[in-house]
Amino acid sequence: SDYIAPVMKLGPHVAPLGLAFYNGTQFPAEYQGDLFIAERGSWNRTDKIGYRIKRVRFEGGEAVGQQVFAEGWLQGQEDWGRPNDVLLMPDGALLVSDDKSNTIFRISYVGD
Repeated sequence: SDYIAPVMKLGPHVAPLGLAFYNGTQFPAEYQGDLFIAERGSWNRTDKIGYRIKRVRFEGGEAVGQQVFAEGWLQGQEDWGRPNDVLLMPDGALLVSDDKSNTIFRISYVGD
């Protein structure tokens, strides 16, 4: 087999600690099968990055793009939190654990 999976770059000094594929029903249908990644931040970089939740979109089983889904733990160059894991709840909401502020955030979808 000569198949080589495509590479999805996340960024330098970003540690993808928690991962969850979305198979819930609360978010719109276009989220089905997408991957949520808790990105811990770059504590030793001059210009910090990370400290966010990324969404990786899939089509036909292939990663086709990524975008920031939730952010705000990094304000300028000061981080007040550090996302560590993502968990899908039975109702379709996402839980995000933050090991710096010792907080669990619940992200739910509110329709239009």
